[in-house]
Parts: sequence; structure tokens; C-alpha cells
Amino acid sequence: MRVDLITLFPELFTTFLATSFVGRAVDKELLTVRTATPRDFGLGKHKSVDDTPYGGGSGMVMRVDVMVATMESLDAEPRARRILLTPQGAPFDQRAAVRLAAEPALMLICGRYEGFDERIRGHVDEEISLGDFVMTGGEVAAMAVIEATVRLLPGVLGNESSATEESHAEATGGMLEYPQYTRPVEFRGATVPEILSSGHHAQIEAWRKAQSLERTRARRPDLVRPEAEPIPKARKAPRPKPEE
Repeated sequence: MRVDLITLFPELFTTFLATSFVGRAVDKELLTVRTATPRDFGLGKHKSVDDTPYGGGSGMVMRVDVMVATMESLDAEPRARRILLTPQGAPFDQRAAVRLAAEPALMLICGRYEGFDERIRGHVDEEISLGDFVMTGGEVAAMAVIEATVRLLPGVLGNESSATEESHAEATGGMLEYPQYTRPVEFRGATVPEILSSGHHAQIEAWRKAQSLERTRARRPDLVRPEAEPIPKARKAPRPKPEE
């Protein structure tokens, strides 16, 4: 996969791209990252990338001509899917990560200041948001998208099942993952459930599914799909009384 980054602060990604499994993906050439800064295409003596908003208002707005020139400077085959990182975008979730992981190339466009000139939206393929909050720039959002998608690429994680048996994965019905335990067996009165050391794999699997459903229903009921709910047992119809 190739990821193209449009950012005013490419140095923020230096450590991130060299650390943990993202760094290993780069070393294995499973991930290629290119960066371009709008400052290289800024205007005037000060290389300006923003300007005051038409109609007045606070803050500065990133210029459409500068941003599009920066995007086009990275155009290559395969063409990257251009993604604008903005609080006005669609919420990023695991399904979006799976979808983007199937793309050969992504372009993540990080904003700053008050926002983008509206016309920039006509030059991207989609808009993504991390949630209903605002940050000063899109760099942290870009890191989140990279980490969530790259870990799904074959060969990145040491254990391929790690990306399937976890919260929000399709294999778990999109629900939260069951509780996990390791040594010690007892810690300050809290013990590991006996079922996990029973050796009965079918019973352990059933326990984990039940725990996953219970935890999701308690913490994120919006994630519980109708097919995950247990089917209530049918009640037997009462026998009619014999006529006297």
C-alpha cells in the first residue's frame, strides 16, 4: 500500500512511521509513505498557504489553489484515493478501515487553521472524521487512519487472527471483544474465570460469545445486531380444558 500525506508538519510523522508494526510494514516494503507540504506551493515571499475568509469571520482558511497544487504534485499510478480529514466527514470505524485497506493507495489531507476553502471538497473522493470533536490539525487523524488500515494488510501483524478476533471485527459480528486474562491466576482477590483453564474449547468459545454480547449490550448497545440477540424460547400453548 502507498500512503501520500499532505501536511504542513511532515516531521510529526517521522517517529510514528518508524515505530512498532507501522515501522515494520515500512521496513518490509508493505507500506510506502510519501509526503508533500503545502508550504512548497505557498504564495509570495512568505509562502502563504491560507488567507482571510470572504464575508469576514475569525481564523484563516486554507487556499484551494495551494492545496490542489500540493495534491496534484503526488499524482501517480495507481491513483490514490483522496481523503479529506475534517470534523465534517463521515465517522471513521472498523468497516471503513477494512475498506481502505483494500485500496492500493490513499492520500490523507491534513488541514490546519480555521479550515478548508469549500472548493477543495470538489477535488477529493471522501471526507473522514475521527468523531464529534475538533483538533487543531489533521495529523493525529491521519496517524489513526494509517494505523487502523495498515495493521489489516497481510504480513503486517505477527498473528493474522489478531485482526479478526477483536472488537468491531466482522468475525465478532461487529461487537466488543470478550474479556481477556493472563497470569497471575489471582490478583488482589480478582481471579481468572475457571472456564478458561478447563480445556473445553467449545465451552470456552460459548462463554466468550456470551461475554462479548453481554459487554456490548452494556457498553455499546448501538453495536448489537438483531441476529446477535438470543432467540427467546417459545412458550408452550396451554392445553384446552375438556368441555364438561
